[in-house]
Amino acid sequence: MFQDVTELSSFYGTPLGKIATRLIRRQIRSLWPSVKGMDVMGLGFANPYLETYRQEADHVIEIMPSQQGVIRWPRYKDHDKNRYGRYLGNVATLARETDLPTKDASMDRIILAHSLEHTDYSKEMLREVWRTLAPGGRVIIIVPSRLGPWCRSEANPFGHGKPFSYSQLRQMLSKNMLSPTRQASALFLPPFKSRTMLTALSSLEKTGQRWWSQFAGVLIIETEKQIYAANPTEGHRMRVNKPVIVGSQYTEK
Repeated sequence: MFQDVTELSSFYGTPLGKIATRLIRRQIRSLWPSVKGMDVMGLGFANPYLETYRQEADHVIEIMPSQQGVIRWPRYKDHDKNRYGRYLGNVATLARETDLPTKDASMDRIILAHSLEHTDYSKEMLREVWRTLAPGGRVIIIVPSRLGPWCRSEANPFGHGKPFSYSQLRQMLSKNMLSPTRQASALFLPPFKSRTMLTALSSLEKTGQRWWSQFAGVLIIETEKQIYAANPTEGHRMRVNKPVIVGSQYTEK
């Protein structure tokens, strides 16, 4: 079940949400230093992570699943008052995650956030992502880690939905014609809300990556579109009929 879009938006407006955004963005930027000249799509609630690419990519769109809800995005930021103000247009839309309103092979980069851990149709959604992705295109998927502390608290979005391990993610992606290439992680301390612990969360991130990376709160994995057919399901053999020439009077008996 998807978390409501208003709850997600509220979290990312809190001090904890802003620090989480910055730490996860840092890892995304390390994987994708530049998207200049590319078309980028977000699926789920990826707005906080798309923001860093909005002025750089050729086009940026955001698709929010119908069960999650949708809000207008982006918003204009008043830097003098350090707050968000009026909306400037809208590049967000609502759609079923299994039926994306996008052309085949139209996106160079896709970011999935707050989506894979919630959907009941992961196979269909990933196949739609594959269809939308251009040849050589790449996807970044952000999900809660089953070993991290964030999935144990429902006070943050990563405490909702199904948490994953890297091996589970890699297996799922490989079965859906997406080849894992690189991985990263973020959020190594529990989701504290006090000002002191928020500072620690930010300052100790590099230490966590070095010494207890297996206990990250969030897993970030990059995948690439495979352009060859998927293997048949294990344990099942495919029956291949003999070829028949079109117009021939002979058919297989």
